Amino acid sequence: MAFTLYEISAELEKAWNSAIDPETGEIINEEAMQAINELSMARDEKIENLALAYKNTCAEAEALKAEKLALQKRQASAEKKAEWLKQYLSQYMESGEKYKSAKVSIGWRKSESVQVDDTFLLPDEYLIFTVAPDKNALKKALKAGEPMIGGARLVTTNNIQIK
Repeated sequence: MAFTLYEISAELEKAWNSAIDPETGEIINEEAMQAINELSMARDEKIENLALAYKNTCAEAEALKAEKLALQKRQASAEKKAEWLKQYLSQYMESGEKYKSAKVSIGWRKSESVQVDDTFLLPDEYLIFTVAPDKNALKKALKAGEPMIGGARLVTTNNIQIK
């Protein structure tokens, strides 16, 4: 039966409790010591297998990311080619001219769009503002001993590294 890491840890604790005399610290149960060795090896094997599964999953994610980027490039290329073909066709047809066959139909429609020549000349009511914290500047200031910055604090964490 395969144990989870949690179950292995619980079994190790039980084995330690039955293997060692709490008053003298002497080994009183050789079978429990054997179980400790076996559970320790099972724990190590489980940790190694989980770490390898993590590495494989990361490698798969990287491969998928690379494939996604390749597909995005192909998509962008196809979209540019389609836009070029559309522009080329529109240059050789008169505005409003219609074309229809069994396989394709070409027509025209009017549209309106706003072209902004200079954003800085626009009144504020026609602008969208975005506010975001500069975390790098905040970190630098907090590390330099800047007195309390409301709404921000430096937090230290431990992150597992699997290589």
